[in-house]
Amino acid sequence: MAARRTRSFPIAMLTDFGYRDHYAGVMRGVIASIAPAAPVIDITHGIPAQSVSAGALILRESWRYFPPKTIFVTVVDPGVGTARRPIAVESSSGARFVGPDNGLLWPAVEQAGYRRAVELRSPRYRLKDVSSTFHGRDIFAPAAAHLWLGARLTALGPSLKQIEKLALGEVQQSSEALCGSIIYVDGFGNLVSNIDRPSFERFKACFPSQNLFVTIETGPPIELRETYGDAPEGTLLALFGSFQMLEIAVRGGSAAERLAVRPGAQVMVRIKR
Repeated sequence: MAARRTRSFPIAMLTDFGYRDHYAGVMRGVIASIAPAAPVIDITHGIPAQSVSAGALILRESWRYFPPKTIFVTVVDPGVGTARRPIAVESSSGARFVGPDNGLLWPAVEQAGYRRAVELRSPRYRLKDVSSTFHGRDIFAPAAAHLWLGARLTALGPSLKQIEKLALGEVQQSSEALCGSIIYVDGFGNLVSNIDRPSFERFKACFPSQNLFVTIETGPPIELRETYGDAPEGTLLALFGSFQMLEIAVRGGSAAERLAVRPGAQVMVRIKR
């Protein structure tokens, strides 16, 4: 008897469902019912409720560390039950993405290389009864499981010419400052901005002999550091973290609590005079 072919890629889940309720567990149950051999990895279910931009950022920063052909089923879906489309996307890198067409998938898909997308319409690849509030269970989890089993993307529904795009905020440069905004607060209270390292380096290159510092809103100047350990305990600092985005932290504490700011707060890199 020929050996059964094993698949070397998982299904990866990312949602804003949290850990209190049953939602993420039920999605796992649906996947296990359809594709019991599929390994399922939880990236996180702690995305802030209905924060599409936070989910998009975390998916973008996660996908490349998974095996080729991994199927990412991602649910941050404040428009569930509305005219927004449920979709699946295939990338040129091999990764597949399943979720709502609200921009959530775009930053990761853009990096992975957009190849094609479909709207999830086929009754064969969803649960029999589809609710208006839980497409994670009824549409997205079944689609991911069937893709893992080998279903062709085009069998899941009609092709789409394009999907919704999402930009993680605009960074603006003036003669004296680089301006962005906070887009994510992690579990340590670190405030992650949309100012990436290339934007920062371009700004810095304009002022080779000048020192720079960071401010949030009207707060105090914050020194730039290389690592958390470079600052004394309890000190505010700015650095480029694992996202390679400028973030504000407190050594041994929470910058979110110290500064009492939320996503959307203005961040500026300034020149010391």
